[in-house]
Amino acid sequence: MTVETLDLDVDPATYVAIHDRLDEPTADLALDEREREVRAVTRAVVAHEVAPRAAALDETGTFAHESVQALARAGLGGLIFPTHLGGTNDSNVAYAVALEEVAAGCAATSLVLMTQMHAAYPILLAGTSEQQQRHVPGLLDVTRYGSLAITEPGAGSDVSGLATTATPTADGWRLSGQKTFITSGDRADVIICFATTDRTRGRDGVTAFILEGDWRGVVHGQPFVKLGMHGSTTAELFLDGVEVPRSHLLGDEGQGWRVVMGSVVKSRISAAAQGVGLARAAYARTLAVLDRLHDGRWPAEAAFALAGLRSRILQARLLLHATARLADADPGPSAGQVALMKQACTDLGFEVAVEAARILGPYGDLAALGVERCLRDAKVTQIYDGTNEVQRLLVGRETTRSWKDQA
Repeated sequence: MTVETLDLDVDPATYVAIHDRLDEPTADLALDEREREVRAVTRAVVAHEVAPRAAALDETGTFAHESVQALARAGLGGLIFPTHLGGTNDSNVAYAVALEEVAAGCAATSLVLMTQMHAAYPILLAGTSEQQQRHVPGLLDVTRYGSLAITEPGAGSDVSGLATTATPTADGWRLSGQKTFITSGDRADVIICFATTDRTRGRDGVTAFILEGDWRGVVHGQPFVKLGMHGSTTAELFLDGVEVPRSHLLGDEGQGWRVVMGSVVKSRISAAAQGVGLARAAYARTLAVLDRLHDGRWPAEAAFALAGLRSRILQARLLLHATARLADADPGPSAGQVALMKQACTDLGFEVAVEAARILGPYGDLAALGVERCLRDAKVTQIYDGTNEVQRLLVGRETTRSWKDQA
C-alpha cells in the first residue's frame, strides 16, 4: 500500500459517506428529528472545514481558530443556550451528538469549542442578566475566547484545596495565585476564575469571578508542549493582585462550589462525547486502511476485533445519549450517573484507539493515517473534567449509598 493521506481527510463527500455508513439505527432511534439535523449539519461542516485541517494542526501545533470559526458560523457554538444570548436552545443530546462529530474530525477543535461552552455556561447558570448579555454572546460566536480557571499546581479535582485567594477591598476583591493546565489560557479574553475567600471553610469558601483577560495583573503563560490535542492550547495563568470589581462576582460569595457542581454535568457530557467521537474516528480510519490493504477481504482476526469495537462504540454512544437526555429532564442525572458516562466513554476512546493501532500493526503508527493521533488525543480525556479515578470514586460512593439505603 502506498502511504498517503486517507480520502476521508481530503474529500468531504467521502468523509460524510463513511461516517453515514457507521451510524447505528439502534442509536439513531433515540434521536429526534432536530437532533439528527444538528448531527447532519455538524458532520458536513466538519467534512469541509475541520477534518481537512486536523493533521496539519496536529503537526504544527497551530491553534484551531479557523476550524472553530467555521463551526460558530454554522450556529454550532451555542446549542444549549437560549436564543436571546445567541444560542439555538437545543437539547443536551443535540450538543452531545454535535461534539461527537467534531471530535471524530478533529479532537483538538472539539476541545476549543467545548471550552467556549464551559466558560459561558457558569455565566448562564449563576450570572446576572447584565453579565450574561455582556459575556455570553461573544463566547458563543467565538469573537472572544474563554477559559475556566480551576486547576492549580496543588489542587485539581479537589476544589476545596484552592490556594488562589480573593481578598476583600473597598470596591471588590484582589485576586492572587496561579492556575495551571488552563485550556485556551494563553489567549482567553473571558476567564471564569475560582478563588477562596476563606481557606478554613474549604469548599464553602470558594467564590467564582469573571475576569477580563487584559486586566492588569492577569499574566498569560506560554502554551505547554503536550502529548496530544496540539490544535488546542493549554497554559498557566498568573494572578498578581488582580483588582476585581463587585460587578464581576459570579453568583454569591462562597457559592463557587455550587457553580462548579452545576456546570460539571455539561463539561462531562463534553468529555464523554469526545471519547465516543475519538473511538469512532479510530474505528473508521482502521476500516479505511484495512480496505486499502486487503481490498475488502480482511483477515478473520481483524474482523473479529472490529466486531468487538463496533459493539463497544454503540454501547458508549447509547450511554452518552441516555445520560444527556437525563440532563434535559428534571431533576437530571445523579453525580454517579454522570461520572459513569464520563469514565466509560473516555476510557473507550483511548482503548479503541490502542486496539485500532494494534490491528493495523506498523500502519497504526503512521502519522499520515491518523490512528496514532486519535490515541494521543484520547489520553487526556481520561484526565480532565475530573480524572477517571475520581469518576470511579463517585460511582462507587453512589453505589454503596444506594445499596445501603435500600437494605
